[in-house]
Amino acid sequence: MSKRTTEWIPRNPAYDPGQPMQIGGQAVIEGVMMRASGAVATAVRRLNGEIVVQKEAYTSLTERYGLRRIPIVRGAVGLIDMMVLGIKSLNWSAEVAMLDAAGTGATNKRAHGKPSGQTKLALIATLVLALGLGIGIFFVTPLFLASVFFDVEQTALAFNLVAGAIRILILVGYLLGISLMPDIRRLFQYHGAEHKAVFAFELNDDLTAAAAAQYSRFHPRCGTSFLLIVMFVAIIMFALLDALLLEWIGTMSFLLRLATHLPFIPVVGGIAYEFIRISAKHSTTWWGRFVVAPGLWLQGVTTREPDESQLEVAIVALRCALGREDADRYAHTAGRVEEAA
Repeated sequence: MSKRTTEWIPRNPAYDPGQPMQIGGQAVIEGVMMRASGAVATAVRRLNGEIVVQKEAYTSLTERYGLRRIPIVRGAVGLIDMMVLGIKSLNWSAEVAMLDAAGTGATNKRAHGKPSGQTKLALIATLVLALGLGIGIFFVTPLFLASVFFDVEQTALAFNLVAGAIRILILVGYLLGISLMPDIRRLFQYHGAEHKAVFAFELNDDLTAAAAAQYSRFHPRCGTSFLLIVMFVAIIMFALLDALLLEWIGTMSFLLRLATHLPFIPVVGGIAYEFIRISAKHSTTWWGRFVVAPGLWLQGVTTREPDESQLEVAIVALRCALGREDADRYAHTAGRVEEAA
């Protein structure tokens, strides 16, 4: 493990501690998406070994509509924003992978330009489906199981502790299950590469694969940690909500909980973001380390040690997003392949 693993306080003067998620991204198929101020870049390694990059100007919804200074709202809106961005990047990487698998040797020209109306409809449909599945699996199912199999329905705290435990078990079981798939293991390697590249930026190191390699793949501000904090916040918030409803109505049921819990999911996400925002500034304190510890443990599943070629992809994505490297250099490479195809 790297000797720099525990160095969590960013010392790069370009890093704003008030915006803990300003630099980051996610793993995609054979690549990494990186988001920086004003831009997002996705770098993917093709079957022939070259790297292609899609870069777009990016302004978050919170910045576009002046929501950055509104607590809770900025986190709830930002969560949706990142889902849209992540799905777009994942779709583009999938298009590149499918074209390579088909042996065409070309990248998708449309993916380098503005999305068409059909693409936007597909993106909306994918987002709705992803949200629906996520809510159904991680919120509706735990409520149903806790209502049917445990005699705690009329006790606010006990019920939500049970439902929360089921929710966390489903998440951990799902991640452990998919981690056995070879393609997902590669995805998790790119996840580790993303973390190492972000560490190199935050600690003001050279943005090279060699420099990034010495850092840990475990990052305290990872989205995995955010998911767990959402689940812990949900236990507390829904327990308080249930206690109020029991005091007012006198009884609880599965359908009543469904009707009252679901509308508050964005609020839970917003509160979790504020918690992450505060803990990011104190991640080296005893309580800060206690808060991030579960997320770091879970990253033992969701990240793998990347190889040098994967680190190179993550660094290219980050450098392009930051404007330190010309993304057209990689786009031109893709263009020459298209002309030859």
